[in-house]
Amino acid sequence: MNTHTLDTTALDHVVAGARARAESWSATPLAERIALLERLLARIASHAPEVAAAGALAKGYGPDSPWAAEDWIGGPWALAQNASAFLHVLRRLAAGKEPVETKAVHEDAGRTWVDVFPATGWDVLLLNGYSARVRMRPGVTADQVLTRAAGEYRGRPGPPSVALVLGAGNVAAITALDILHKLYAEGQVVIAKMNPVNAYLRPPFEDVFAEFVEHGWVSFVDGGAAEGGYLAGHEGVDTIHVTGSDRTHDAIVWGTGEDAERRRRDDRPLIDKPFSSELGGVSPCVVVPGPWSDADFRFQAEHIVTSKMNNSGHNCIASQVLVLPRDWDGTDRLLDEIRRVLRVLPPRTDYYPGSAERLASVLAAHPEAETHGEGCRLLVPDLTDHAGPLITGEVFGSALGVVRLPGSTPAGFLAHAVDFANETLPGTLGATLIVHPRTEKAHAEAVRAAVSELRYGTLGVNCWSAVGFLLGFTPWGAFPGHTRQDIGSGAGFVHNAFMLEDVEKTVVRAPFTPAPRGLVTGDPSLSPRPPYFVTHRTARATVRRLTRFTAAPSLAKLPALLASALRG
Repeated sequence: MNTHTLDTTALDHVVAGARARAESWSATPLAERIALLERLLARIASHAPEVAAAGALAKGYGPDSPWAAEDWIGGPWALAQNASAFLHVLRRLAAGKEPVETKAVHEDAGRTWVDVFPATGWDVLLLNGYSARVRMRPGVTADQVLTRAAGEYRGRPGPPSVALVLGAGNVAAITALDILHKLYAEGQVVIAKMNPVNAYLRPPFEDVFAEFVEHGWVSFVDGGAAEGGYLAGHEGVDTIHVTGSDRTHDAIVWGTGEDAERRRRDDRPLIDKPFSSELGGVSPCVVVPGPWSDADFRFQAEHIVTSKMNNSGHNCIASQVLVLPRDWDGTDRLLDEIRRVLRVLPPRTDYYPGSAERLASVLAAHPEAETHGEGCRLLVPDLTDHAGPLITGEVFGSALGVVRLPGSTPAGFLAHAVDFANETLPGTLGATLIVHPRTEKAHAEAVRAAVSELRYGTLGVNCWSAVGFLLGFTPWGAFPGHTRQDIGSGAGFVHNAFMLEDVEKTVVRAPFTPAPRGLVTGDPSLSPRPPYFVTHRTARATVRRLTRFTAAPSLAKLPALLASALRG
């Protein structure tokens, strides 16, 4: 029996307090906003072990487990990286510079692009060979990009407003990053409702955002759907951002019960205020056939497994469907390497509520599924039925399905793969494309067309699309076009430290192979095996050092950081 009582008086008090402080945040000068971020970074570093350890223990392993690297990456490091990205842009503005360098904005094939990463010298050194660029919506010119960027700080601030952030329960940094975006990109004070799954993060978050909390610019509340619904509909809340599922969005906007579908059909929402969202979907990982070596198969198998097994697959852009060439002699070889990696990983279980039932539905639909863990790490090596749960909806757990598509050439395969991803798989948040550099060089037009035509808010080329979530300079959100009546993967972009308007998609690139093998494959870089790989032997120590460095860069910290990364 549910005995929970909604305390509306307490919530009203929180909203009233936020409204009373909204104007003071709007009036806070740029120099003080910069100083607040600088002090925030110091607190991120000091509370990083607490945040990472809390996540590890909640998921069922110790803070010293190899799995705990993900709790540093998706927690304190992501927060430090995003805060540093905003700080970089705000310092440019304070120095009288444009937020985006003119040379970073250019035309390509009739579209305007913005080079957003690397943005600093440290980026070039620490993520050597990585790059990201943002394509703007059709018709947007380079001059418009430069003029409209960072409007909050260039004569077009929004009115003093209260934003409600409905936090995610799966990745520690998400709620904190959404708070940063609302504060710094949109100029709004924030009420952040913690997700019940990771409400244990509220105390360290209140410490990290201590100055903002003391000024009344950020408030944290606990609770479930009732509290979230009440706050979303509150007349004192001006805007909403939610990370979750389309069901969460629809329950807030259209309600539940018999009248909800009628309201949706007639476009009569219960809540009609600015509402941005990141809602996930079915993310593909497309592998283009090519001249792979033994080392390439091993490395990319680890890459693909990482994109599935990070956080036990409880990520909105976890690879759920692996799209492989039916006629490539490397397809079965790659799958064998994936099986090997799945078997040797340390044990863990899917922890997110409902994951056992979702995995059971996959097993029921695919009795041929291979199990490489204790009731988890499911692999369905040939999804011939495109009406099953792996194709039609987000499983949000450690299950990976394989779809084999025809195409006797890379160009032919890519045409089928793009059509399948765009037209069959639900969702437009993130996709990953893996292509050997020599294949891309030989089939440049086909790869260029695939990169252009895949309708995803973030496309990772030779890197998991989640890298775009982490960098801060890269806008994060679904491909534009969803409506509130058919919300799909959501609406709007967050992070976006350059505060670009009219964003359509981000393309993030990484080396196909780690150093020094890039000299052989044709994409040389200085980057070793990425520390976010689940197979990285020193990942936890490396990301711990990286977090400290990102919060306070120093040449003195580099030798130990680089040595740790190379040992992985």
